[in-house]
Amino acid sequence: MSAKPSDPGASSDHVRSLVSFLEHEPQPMIVLDTDYNILAANPAYQRQFASPDTSVLGRKCYAVSHRYSVPCDQAGEHCPMRKAQELNGPDRVLHVHHTPRGPEHVDVELRPIFDEGGAIRAYVERLTLVRSASARPSNDGLVGCSPAFNLALSELKRVATTLLPVLLLGESGTGKELFARAVHENSERAEGPFVVVDCSGLTETLFESELFGHEKGAFTGAVARKPGLVDIAQGGTLFLDEIGDVPLAMQVKLLRLIESGTYRRVGSVETLYANFRLVAATHKPLETMMGSGAFRQDLYYRLSTFPIQLPPLRDRVEDIGLLANSFLQRGERRLVIDTEALASLERYGWPGNIRELRNVLDRASLFADDGVIRNSHLPPAITAPAALPGVPLAAGDQRPLAQTVAAFKGTRSELAKYLRISERTLYRRLREQGLDQP
Repeated sequence: MSAKPSDPGASSDHVRSLVSFLEHEPQPMIVLDTDYNILAANPAYQRQFASPDTSVLGRKCYAVSHRYSVPCDQAGEHCPMRKAQELNGPDRVLHVHHTPRGPEHVDVELRPIFDEGGAIRAYVERLTLVRSASARPSNDGLVGCSPAFNLALSELKRVATTLLPVLLLGESGTGKELFARAVHENSERAEGPFVVVDCSGLTETLFESELFGHEKGAFTGAVARKPGLVDIAQGGTLFLDEIGDVPLAMQVKLLRLIESGTYRRVGSVETLYANFRLVAATHKPLETMMGSGAFRQDLYYRLSTFPIQLPPLRDRVEDIGLLANSFLQRGERRLVIDTEALASLERYGWPGNIRELRNVLDRASLFADDGVIRNSHLPPAITAPAALPGVPLAAGDQRPLAQTVAAFKGTRSELAKYLRISERTLYRRLREQGLDQP
């Protein structure tokens, strides 16, 4: 560790032994007292999370990781220490931390240290960088930092290292294939193939041939043996996109494949053995489809071992700027978006989600001759003020934040809902403008 524990109450032999042990841990780890003070940090933590010329010892963990002046739970976030106190046991959460490289997703696991009387004496926090998503504009992969996005990412991290089937649920355009690829990249099969099966629009015969392959002469036009996508996915991940579109007659064969791990090519009697991780996705209401007989119950329950609900873009308002800048930096021209146009994007409901956002920006970029996307370049449906029912102020409030705060009569939570941002983003904006004092 970088220094000896500074709190006399936590400097027992037990804690000192723990500090010595963590010195050689490859994972970034810190020791905290019950008042959020960092007592020690191992070299891995110093390398990844601390500035070379700044010591973290004696500082509050929330000040180092989030630059907050109050604990996370008082700034609209989940605080693992508060939860660990309630549970009298460990807690785990995914946060966005400030690092020397900028904001990054971090999987935080916090465990309490008990004294002989059973009271919590200190905490050990283990931190793991999540490399499958970016909290900054990025040229590829998952991008986001909103609470709704982080919740889905946290669930993905928990299940990715297992072999359980994953069912991704969400509206069209919410990035289901990117999440499926992230499951693959975080699994033990990351070096294997990632095979996508687009289930929409495939007839029963075509679906079976595409999935399982066929033998020469199995049907008219089958001039040679063709391996199926199950063959190609051996040792990797098979992603069944739009699983709700699988023909009913094929669902029983798909269930047999999942349960027994065996299949036969079309036109063959030879039993083959599959070896893949299954990820499925759909925007359709599978539970409703079960009730009407359009989707098999047994297949649904086999697929939905670990469902992950992907949030629509309207629930990820804080991510719209990140996503917009990510899309803009991927083109041949480096474009920027002005604040008024960004505000319009953040107010819009986005029924087409991320796919619609990208299409809007692609269109707007054609009008941005000087490299700046403005309100005038956006479709009228996006720049028109949106009606917000049930709030005491005028819809689409464009006043400075200080005036809005002064005029709003509800709670901070209600104000965040009115502004269509999370409480966390509201607290950050209030703090930036010096409005966070009562």
